[in-house]
Amino acid sequence: MIYTVTLNPAIDYVISVDAPINISGINRNTAEEFQFGGKGVNVSMMLQTLGHRSVALGFVAGFTGDDLVTGLQQAGLQTDFVRLDHGTTRINVKIKADTEMEINGIGPEILAQDIEALYSRIDKITDGDVLVLSGSVPKSLPEDTYEKMLARYQGRGIMSVVDSTGAYLINTLKYNPFLIKPNIHELEEIFGAKAQDDAEIIEWAKKLQEMGGRNILVSMAGEGALLLDENANIHRVRCPKATVINSVGAGDSMVAGFIAGYLETRNYLQALRLGVLCGSATAFSKGMASKEQIFKLQKQGEI
Repeated sequence: MIYTVTLNPAIDYVISVDAPINISGINRNTAEEFQFGGKGVNVSMMLQTLGHRSVALGFVAGFTGDDLVTGLQQAGLQTDFVRLDHGTTRINVKIKADTEMEINGIGPEILAQDIEALYSRIDKITDGDVLVLSGSVPKSLPEDTYEKMLARYQGRGIMSVVDSTGAYLINTLKYNPFLIKPNIHELEEIFGAKAQDDAEIIEWAKKLQEMGGRNILVSMAGEGALLLDENANIHRVRCPKATVINSVGAGDSMVAGFIAGYLETRNYLQALRLGVLCGSATAFSKGMASKEQIFKLQKQGEI
């Protein structure tokens, strides 16, 4: 089974504005919709699209949390969230106008007993299962939360995937996660420099591998992705060219595609190809890409 953990899921209120944003005046939207989000939730949604079952885990609270769980279950996802008795699940505002803007909510406070309740749900994980840790850690939790999770489940033969930033990511490497997925900007932040070319990205990926990461997947937006696999092979896949409509969830779609591709083929290049296809299809769509959109890109043969 695949388990995805989203410590701070959200309902995204996505609004479109045809005119340039008027910072000091009134703006009227031309379209709006609610999407259920959070990086791990996005991974679960894309896995379902690709025909792979998962369990979405994390924390929800208040009427917005109820709405999130109901919506995900109606979409066919299996969930096992810890329900908090305080606060509300956050609402993020995503504005799509002449530029993309985001205003992200804070979310509920998570207490020590809450994290223990989450552990009780994950403790059923066993050999061959996949554990996906996605996104940042809420301020109410210790920065080493992901690190403690991997330490707790070390030795169980699980495939752990970490898609986070900075110290949240670096601190997990000593537990040898199966896959980490920094994007190019996060990688540059880690090493404090601007990447000049693929050769430099490969050198940085090798350093992350030396620190304990098994497979290093670097997403590079319109340039596709680069993978340094655990056998020291380098794979480079460029993405199709089309108009980017939506950047939300593209990286999560890539993670889901990679996981699905690897589980199906046990081939790193094929996993990377499917990951880039899924990430690209979501970037070219208004929301998370459908199976039809993904395989339409595949048939075009541009990847």
